[in-house]
Amino acid sequence: MAGGRLDDLVQFRRATLVDDGLTKREVFEDHGPPIWADKEDVSGQEVWAAAQVAASVTTVFRVQFAPFTRDITPGDRLSCDGREYDISAIREVILRIRLLEITAAARADQ
Repeated sequence: MAGGRLDDLVQFRRATLVDDGLTKREVFEDHGPPIWADKEDVSGQEVWAAAQVAASVTTVFRVQFAPFTRDITPGDRLSCDGREYDISAIREVILRIRLLEITAAARADQ
């Protein structure tokens, strides 16, 4: 692991459909309790589109393998240190313990 410690608190978020009487829209709400993770920023990039610059950071989070974390999907999001991340990949890894490695990206300007 990067730092080798699960010392960053993350909150998973799951989409639910909300009907406001006119339309239904997707809203992300907290899913489960906050859990400890190991966080490692792996890359950053800037993309120019329509005369705007959007900077993003890709981060790998490692969490302990458990029934709750096994239920996490790329359709979920996670929040850490005030930044919301879109999950792009989840894989099981075994280092000294069994972990889930979650690759996620967030806008760097959040």
